Amino acid sequence: MELVILGMNFGCILGPLSAGKFPEKDCLLPLISKILGYLIVAGSTTAKLPQIYKILKHNSARGLSVAAFELEVVGLTISLAYCLHKGIPFSAYGELYFLLIQAIVLVAIIYYYSQPVGAKVWMKALLYCAVALTILAGQIDPILFEALFASKHAVFFSARVPQIWKNYTNKSTGELSFLTCFMNLGRSVARLFTSMQENTPMNMILGCLLGVLTNGIILSQILMYQPHSKKEKKVQ
Repeated sequence: MELVILGMNFGCILGPLSAGKFPEKDCLLPLISKILGYLIVAGSTTAKLPQIYKILKHNSARGLSVAAFELEVVGLTISLAYCLHKGIPFSAYGELYFLLIQAIVLVAIIYYYSQPVGAKVWMKALLYCAVALTILAGQIDPILFEALFASKHAVFFSARVPQIWKNYTNKSTGELSFLTCFMNLGRSVARLFTSMQENTPMNMILGCLLGVLTNGIILSQILMYQPHSKKEKKVQ
């Protein structure tokens, strides 16, 4: 029985179920992986909106590390370019499109609220646009491309460390959004499962593990420090 939708073969589970049997593991797990992958992509369309809304609502980027969000944009750009030019299934990376757009918007908002928009900021923006367009178009040496992708784990790790450290030293998570951080952790866990099922390169799986670790730490900091932050606001 063949029933293929968006690359997902539902026939291999409908056939056994109609016969009163449980679907085979070799059919069920890949199907779950594909469905989960598309759900991750769908969820990513709003993943950073709670964080954007919280900053705009309070007119403040208090407690947010600018470097952390800048590095996240760099890491997302490298990841998207690599997936595009390696022919990886859309269900295994599609969320990168939406996360990158939202991350860029988020950095622009943080710039607006955390510092005067001077020449240095404009220089960084112009440099990013020039380099990002080149990378996304695949107009770089293949060896350099592989080296860039290999470095993305260090980039993402470096993107989380400044925020983790700032939370720790301030004993506060400022305007960090619990919902966005929770969605980040959930996406990392789900993407770890789908990456293993899609037989993606080992370095992508290691990246997912790193994402689970760092996002988990930030979420735990929000749970620990936000009640304290709320008390401070009431006192003020």
